[in-house]
Amino acid sequence: MKFRMVHNNLNVFDLDKSLKFYAEAFDMHEVRRIEKDDFTIVYLEDGNSSHQLELTWLREMDRPYNLGDNEIHLAFKVDDYEAALAHHKKMDCVCYENEKMGIYFCEDPDGYWLEVIPENRH
Repeated sequence: MKFRMVHNNLNVFDLDKSLKFYAEAFDMHEVRRIEKDDFTIVYLEDGNSSHQLELTWLREMDRPYNLGDNEIHLAFKVDDYEAALAHHKKMDCVCYENEKMGIYFCEDPDGYWLEVIPENRH
């Protein structure tokens, strides 16, 4: 048997705000949408990999998600680390920089952390 990871899901409180964030912060764009009476699922791609980000919006959710001690994060490699860091600082979404490791994290509108790693780092 061979397995291949195809997507990660994040539940989001404000779908439009999340779509705008991921487009601006990581150049991710919608490639597929599923609309049902009680939820919407949107799949995003970056155009550089086959892995997708699935954003799920539950219509009945009446408050932002409580992530608690959630330590989960998604990671992105970038070819121009300094330009990406400057871009994300301008967006005011950088929530943690680890200069010793040469990485930083952004926070999306729902509080999920997104790690940014230089392309040439192993």
